[in-house]
Amino acid sequence: MYSTGREGSTVTAVPSDVRLSRTAVVADPDAGRLALNAKALRDAGYTVLEATDAAGLAALLEAGEPSIIVADAVLSAVRSTAPVLVMVDLDNPGETAAANPPGVHDCITKPPAPKELVHRVSALIDQVSRRRASRQEAEGLREQLREVSAAVRATNDPQEIANHVVSGFGRTFKADHVVLATFEDHRVPVITASWHRRGLAELPAGALPREDEARATADALWAGTESLSADGNEAVARSEAKAAPAVAGAASTLAVPIGEGNSSLGIIWIAMMDRPRTWSSAELGLIQHVAGNAAYGLIQSHLISSQQQVVKQLRELDKAKTDFLATVNHELRTPLTSIMAYLDMIQESTEHPVSKEVHQMLDIVVRNTGRLRTLIEDMLSVSRGGLDNMAMQLAPVRLGQTLDLVAAALRPLATLQNVTIDVGPVPEDPEILADEVQLQQVFTNLVSNAIKFTPSGGRIEVGSESHAAADGSQWATVRIADTGIGISSDEINHVFTRFYRASNAMNGAIPGTGLGLAISKDIVDRHGGRIDVASTLGAGTTVTVSLPLGTDHAQAN
Repeated sequence: MYSTGREGSTVTAVPSDVRLSRTAVVADPDAGRLALNAKALRDAGYTVLEATDAAGLAALLEAGEPSIIVADAVLSAVRSTAPVLVMVDLDNPGETAAANPPGVHDCITKPPAPKELVHRVSALIDQVSRRRASRQEAEGLREQLREVSAAVRATNDPQEIANHVVSGFGRTFKADHVVLATFEDHRVPVITASWHRRGLAELPAGALPREDEARATADALWAGTESLSADGNEAVARSEAKAAPAVAGAASTLAVPIGEGNSSLGIIWIAMMDRPRTWSSAELGLIQHVAGNAAYGLIQSHLISSQQQVVKQLRELDKAKTDFLATVNHELRTPLTSIMAYLDMIQESTEHPVSKEVHQMLDIVVRNTGRLRTLIEDMLSVSRGGLDNMAMQLAPVRLGQTLDLVAAALRPLATLQNVTIDVGPVPEDPEILADEVQLQQVFTNLVSNAIKFTPSGGRIEVGSESHAAADGSQWATVRIADTGIGISSDEINHVFTRFYRASNAMNGAIPGTGLGLAISKDIVDRHGGRIDVASTLGAGTTVTVSLPLGTDHAQAN
């Protein structure tokens, strides 16, 4: 099949079924020079397509991509991925200036000698072909190593990370042996991973450099951000000669450091046993990029593993604590039930009434027994896993009435401590939807704490009020203020932590378990409210409980 270009142009084509190894497009407005150049290339085995102007050249390039374009300077502005060799008259400044458009790969003086033309054309085709092959190979390597990096990022297991790296490097670079080893370092676990080409035995013991040599090599390379290649007795780190340890028996060894910050964490050895290997800058850059991803992955996985181990230990400790509390509660509740029953029998006995003095002593025993029972109930709540699993029995509760009941129950204890409890009047006793038993437990815990931490002669004030929040919601607020020993600002953020006790309570040997506030907060949270503590060391503490007056919060929780 033959074709012609636009009117006024001349195009000589060859049949489309001719498929030779190389095709050259020659474009020259000088017909004589065009014929000579075309003949020289045909004699050298090229399939030649000819054009005398820009339109004809464009038509040829639309029909297919040639192996090379040989164009006169006036026709050199072409768009093609094929290499372009431009013929230039060196005595013509205009042509010399016009011979450097984008896409031009080389220039030759015109008229070129036939042998010189064929040589330059062949050399340019080979050069461009090698560059393309190199780019394709680099892209292939980049894609394979991209998969390695993705595999490294997809796991938190340090051994799996190391295995992905050595196998990925081995397959990508067709190596014989790849070994990754980390050093003793708090940032990463000590691991070793090795890979070898199928059909090869594993490296014998002692084939790798000693750990001190490996570490010294990795530190030196990491400080210079280099990779070190050793061929036989000659070692090269990029372009700088250095003495380097190598894998025993290997014809070529590449050492790649793994590091973070200012120091190395490990090293990767890539060995070729029977052939030397020259590493390009692109290859070394890709290897170091993957090594960086591996270092990051190893550090992160080590942190995650350490955190998981800590969490596991905490869970084991928490379970042991819960089991202990459950056992202690059971052992304490059984005798306490008998004690309380006999106390009731003695106090209510009409056949053998006790004296007034004995009755007063029994009252003290009863109150302390009640306190003991409360402490046991608190610990039982913790041993059951907190109050989250306990259902709330919601019903309308009068807040003022609840506070009066709590104060009345605790006044004997306050009197014994010589502490005054003052419950302020509630002008509008608000009704809230709550679990009355749990709510009484909250205020009993808070007022009991106030009594316990208030010295003789002190005072406890209990007040409440209703108010509207900025969003229009209605709240009831209860404040319990004492003139006790207070809590330091450093410790106040920990008071809701289970079993936490302030240092001044510990130093003063004030009894307690550190559960009252934690359990109170659990209950208030489940009612949709909030609890806050403000305190001044040596001056007293104020606990504020805010509860929603509406039913939505409590029902939702």
